[in-house]
Amino acid sequence: MNYENWISYRYLVSGKGRFLTFLNYISIGGVAIGVMALIVVTGMMTGFGNKLREKIIGTTPHVMVEKETGVKNYTEVLNGIKSVKGVKAVSPYIQGSVFLENTSQSVGLFLRGIDPAAEKKVTRVDSYIIKGSISDLQEETIAIGSELARYFGYSIGDDITLISPGSGMAGQGWRYKVKIAAIFNTGMADYDMNLVLVSLGQAQEIFNLPEDTVTGIGVNINNPYEAKEVKEAIYQKAGYSFLVKTWIDINRNLFDALFLEKWGLFLILSLMVLIASFNIISTLVVTVSSKVHDIGILQSIGVPKKSIRNIFTQQGLLIGLLGTLWGVIAGVLVSYILRTYVKVPKEIYTIDRVPIELQFNDLLAIVVAAILISYLATIYPAARAAKLEPVEALRYE
Repeated sequence: MNYENWISYRYLVSGKGRFLTFLNYISIGGVAIGVMALIVVTGMMTGFGNKLREKIIGTTPHVMVEKETGVKNYTEVLNGIKSVKGVKAVSPYIQGSVFLENTSQSVGLFLRGIDPAAEKKVTRVDSYIIKGSISDLQEETIAIGSELARYFGYSIGDDITLISPGSGMAGQGWRYKVKIAAIFNTGMADYDMNLVLVSLGQAQEIFNLPEDTVTGIGVNINNPYEAKEVKEAIYQKAGYSFLVKTWIDINRNLFDALFLEKWGLFLILSLMVLIASFNIISTLVVTVSSKVHDIGILQSIGVPKKSIRNIFTQQGLLIGLLGTLWGVIAGVLVSYILRTYVKVPKEIYTIDRVPIELQFNDLLAIVVAAILISYLATIYPAARAAKLEPVEALRYE
């Protein structure tokens, strides 16, 4: 340890009347609290974002291949997509809008026709079933969301009436009576209220489509985050007459909002560390004022001004480093406690624990930001100490 480091350490842990030591500890605590808050909140935002992505991926295929006029001879197209590198499974679907007739009111719903056996390999719809079974979807049966069932008081075995718009006599639409075979809960209220599932054949009948025609083909891929590359490969295979959308394309606005919210909170909470840096400034200013005589002696025996500046810069950095270290430890510990022991209402969030996920890149950004702010806080006090002249420093002794 050279003399600069040794003096910095001595100024950090000892002072006249222990007052300076108290100020140093307060400064360390301020940085630690700011870093801890950053870690906990950033981890919470990351956790909720990842949980939302899991829900979206679970209810939506990774890639959707559609055509404005419908995908005709879909079996041939489906087999072609299967051969694309990275594709794990495919499933045809039909989707459109219908009305649910209930006593004196009609409610608009989003109907999706699926092949239950193939759909299990593309989405996680089977794991969302809370009553009944997705395999029970056959002709004249339907699966509805838990919110829709709660709103109207439906249960397994109840009959409901669907109206397909734009068809039937006098534009009134055809009515189809179907029996509830399953109830699902995705954890997203919008899906659970507005989405209903029927068999592929039932959807073809409701929307008056030929047996060889579907709305689109859902694709499950090995790595959801490589959807863009698979999308290009599907275009090359199927042709550009198809519309190929990824789960990221469909939810881009939502993910952009989550990204801005997460880093917006990061910047706001960074102000806590910035405020803590003022403690570092005031502590160093007080230290410089109380160590004027020491600075004069050091300069009189030949210690250069650069070394004087380094002594107080290093003291400030030690405060920042110790505060960051304790903040990281406290942040990780609090995150573990929240994730393990703190319960949240499962009926609202569909999870029973706080979903905190700490990522290395986030932790690295927090640590770098805290140390950088701490360093900037040392510039003025260290420069002030270096400007002292030996004669002026010793004059009052």
